[in-house]
Amino acid sequence: MYAHEIEIRVRYGEVDMMGYLYYGYYSFYYEQARVETMRSLGISYKRMEELGYLLPVRDLHIKFIKPAYYDDVVRIRTMILKMPTTRHEFHYEMFNPQGELINQARTTLVYLDKATRRPLECPQFIKDLLRPYLSE
Repeated sequence: MYAHEIEIRVRYGEVDMMGYLYYGYYSFYYEQARVETMRSLGISYKRMEELGYLLPVRDLHIKFIKPAYYDDVVRIRTMILKMPTTRHEFHYEMFNPQGELINQARTTLVYLDKATRRPLECPQFIKDLLRPYLSE
């Protein structure tokens, strides 16, 4: 397993009238966590696109447990549990400032050729970056 953590402060414009982080913003938080996880491995999304790869989201599954509130600093743990193929799964856990699990999610992304928009196998350089943490 490969895991990486980031912290994000909930901004005023991201909460609803109850003071809860609006449900639609969770996907933005998870995207930021995913991008930083890949960067922590040594590859940026920008560089992958320059190399001709796209990674659109195929699906998002999310479970709301407790709300995040305005001005909370939430901690997001992103995990890669298995070696990617044409699909790349990311698992997430979000914790409030008290360390309580408040949200869980999973996204599946698909590797596409930037020019043809056709599915591709995960690039070997990504597998090489993950190999110390995952088995094939």
